Amino acid sequence: MAEIRLESVSKDFGAVRVVDDVDLTIEEGSFTVLLGPSGCGKSTTLNMIAGLEEVTSGRILFDGDEMQDRAPHRRDIAMVFQSYALYPNRSVRENIAFGLRIARVPKKDIAQRVQDVAARLELTPLLDRKPRQLSGGQQQRVALARAIVRRPRAFLLDEPLSNLDAKLRADMRIGLKELQQELSGTFVYVTHDQTEAMSMADRVVVMRDGRIQQVDDPLGLYLRPANRFVAAFVGSPTMNQIEGEVDARSTFRIGEWACPVAGEPRPGPAVLGLRAEAIRLRAAAEGVGQVRVVERLGVESLVAVALPFGDLVARTGANTTLQPGDRVDVATDAEQAHLFDAETGDRLPTSPPAVLADELSQTS
Repeated sequence: MAEIRLESVSKDFGAVRVVDDVDLTIEEGSFTVLLGPSGCGKSTTLNMIAGLEEVTSGRILFDGDEMQDRAPHRRDIAMVFQSYALYPNRSVRENIAFGLRIARVPKKDIAQRVQDVAARLELTPLLDRKPRQLSGGQQQRVALARAIVRRPRAFLLDEPLSNLDAKLRADMRIGLKELQQELSGTFVYVTHDQTEAMSMADRVVVMRDGRIQQVDDPLGLYLRPANRFVAAFVGSPTMNQIEGEVDARSTFRIGEWACPVAGEPRPGPAVLGLRAEAIRLRAAAEGVGQVRVVERLGVESLVAVALPFGDLVARTGANTTLQPGDRVDVATDAEQAHLFDAETGDRLPTSPPAVLADELSQTS
């Protein structure tokens, strides 16, 4: 398996730069996910690693060897696509073996390797079927088997679960992670789905407009987002973000409402970030907020609350008695608050912790 390194890699399509000066090291044997919205450059980055797209500038190295000018078949990688890309007129056995035949692997070795990978992915009873006779999940396993059987230096996967239903996606996430651990393989996985990224990755690379925003483990992304974009993109529901100002007394203010913050942040415009679980609600006849909507999700409920300075979403227990129209007081978990620069969106060094008062209180 290979360590993959990108050094100042950029990609232009005409006058449009879609990947901009990316520096990234993908460790050997890691499960690295490129995460971001459509058009952020994640698939283009994967395609440059694979050799399917030419690099406009920069270098791509596998274990220190330059690859940016090598043809795809000389990079010793295997790709799995969203569309499965199986040969419809060939059996499962023939689809799995196709790459080995092209590489002129001896027939006896091909047969043994196909049997081994089919057993690993529970495809043995399906070896003589055609792709049209398979479910979506089975076809995706065949595509994985075709990649695994080659024993490549790296596995590149481009939104491979997007065509599956929710139950199959959940099953395949577990299966993929177990497979990567069993193979000790270098996996590079592209998705726009944060659930896939957070549940499978060792490292997540968050991208936006062709640039890397943050590289971290899943928990680090959630607890220490580098900027407002990452804070909003990672986590469901999205992080509450409140625009206001920090005054000379280190107090965050939103109109007539005030919250003290830790440290000595620079006075001026700022944004306070709160995850839904950092907000606590208490029914109160004269409460500062009013419940707008209660979403009951089984194990938990999400409560949208209207406040004088805007709306917040709080995570509560499944058995909450709150109803739309109820008045509530709002308290917060101070250790889970975040503070961002209003102009750049970058995380301010004073947070965490940014400490809110136990309850939002009107100041005179």
